[in-house]
Amino acid sequence: MRYEEIEHTADVGIRAFGSTMNELFANAAEGMFSLIADLSKVRTIGEVEVRTASEDPGELMVQWLTELLFLHETQRLLLREFDVTIEDGQLQARARGERIDKRRHELRLVVKAATYYRLRVDPDAGVAEIIFDI
Repeated sequence: MRYEEIEHTADVGIRAFGSTMNELFANAAEGMFSLIADLSKVRTIGEVEVRTASEDPGELMVQWLTELLFLHETQRLLLREFDVTIEDGQLQARARGERIDKRRHELRLVVKAATYYRLRVDPDAGVAEIIFDI
């Protein structure tokens, strides 16, 4: 299992799993987009690059997901495949997906932001928990 939805009273969250930091961050991104749309209907015909940096894994996770949400909102993208490389607090990633096509994509939730509320990023345990504002 790469990720699962976790219940929260007013918002929604995910618990992501990964044996490496790179995998953990990639699975968290996929989990976030699975809240937004059915990813099985998203083709990987376009690619974007994302870079961000922080020495703190929790801060890096929120920055990463915030950058992806910005691309989703401003470029109307649904992303589903993520190649992430993290070295010395520097995250570089390529994300693949396509523009929203309302004829094929049924949007589920409007995710407004990744939050710091109950944020947990534990690379040693291979787990991250993120709550999103919806």
